[in-house]
Amino acid sequence: MSKFVGAHVSASGGVFNAVENAQKIGAKAFALFTKNQRQWNAKELDGETIDKFKKALQESGILPRHVLPHDSYLINLGHPEDEGREKSLNAFIDEVQRCELLGLDRLNFHPGSHLKKISEDECLAKISESMNITLEKTKGVSLVIENTAGQGSNLGWRFEHLAQIIDKVEDKSRVGVCIDTCHMFSAGYDIRTKEAYDRSWSEFEKVVGFKYLMGMHINDSKAKFGSHVDRHNSLGKGEIGLDAFKFIMNDERMNDIPLILETIDESIWAEEIALLYSFAN
Repeated sequence: MSKFVGAHVSASGGVFNAVENAQKIGAKAFALFTKNQRQWNAKELDGETIDKFKKALQESGILPRHVLPHDSYLINLGHPEDEGREKSLNAFIDEVQRCELLGLDRLNFHPGSHLKKISEDECLAKISESMNITLEKTKGVSLVIENTAGQGSNLGWRFEHLAQIIDKVEDKSRVGVCIDTCHMFSAGYDIRTKEAYDRSWSEFEKVVGFKYLMGMHINDSKAKFGSHVDRHNSLGKGEIGLDAFKFIMNDERMNDIPLILETIDESIWAEEIALLYSFAN
């Protein structure tokens, strides 16, 4: 099996519960928040919780590299104001350290927003700088930048943004990207036909490079192509349609990375996972 599909499951009641929630839906990969994503502060991970998580993960047969933790939505590493950026940076370092403690090797995050107060280039440089500080203070965890739909003042929707951030990161061995299919589509990269799919991904290869692809979010889109609106949908029920997901499941470039559903109806995640596996020849 070269594809590892799962979903962003609940870690409510303790991070170890995420493992069981992933297994219940037949996942071979999963994403989770290691703390409440809508609060700045979190209780530290205690030894018992860490042990329970590691044991559950080992027993599940899911490999640490197929787990894609996501950081808090509050964090903005490109914040135009020093105070806001400092707060985000400290919270981000904490998130990376939580991954370290859990034995996970990557953390997925949204790059950041200029809030219409600084230029795109300045904001992207601040994101890289925040990443460099984080990499210096942590070890063993790669920082995985997620592409965005480009809603509001969010950066990271163009492949060039991702490339520009990576360019200024000093330790490139610990940086990666996660491509969200809904965001990609909404940002203006079409994947609905084989021709469009090939064109968009060759653009990705040229600008960023597949060596940096460390995860994907597998979502259909409620919003129209190129709309810059971030609204996920269930597979085949949105504007993208099923063909794109068939292409992904038969594309060797997406082997051995976590392919994570963030579709809107979690009651059918097990069916969606089974559907994706049925596409793999």
